[in-house]
Amino acid sequence: MTSTSIELYDLPGCPYCAKVKSKLDELGLEYVSHEVPRSHGERTEVEEVSGQTGVPVLVDPEHGVEGMPESDDIVDYLEQTYGDGAAA
Repeated sequence: MTSTSIELYDLPGCPYCAKVKSKLDELGLEYVSHEVPRSHGERTEVEEVSGQTGVPVLVDPEHGVEGMPESDDIVDYLEQTYGDGAAA
């Protein structure tokens, strides 16, 4: 069994976050979810990680990802790193 180091900063009801969670689930990846406050002004933790307050933000220290924003970029990254796009 492998332990996961993937972390996702997300917000319930966020469609972009749901898209990333769906991809994580599709690839069978375990991850730790950090629910951020609804108010952007209170999102200091995610801002420290990624330099901005939007979610989702992905952290994958095993591959040097310290705070990737933008759901499309995250989904592409996950597919290329862990999915069919990954080098065999």
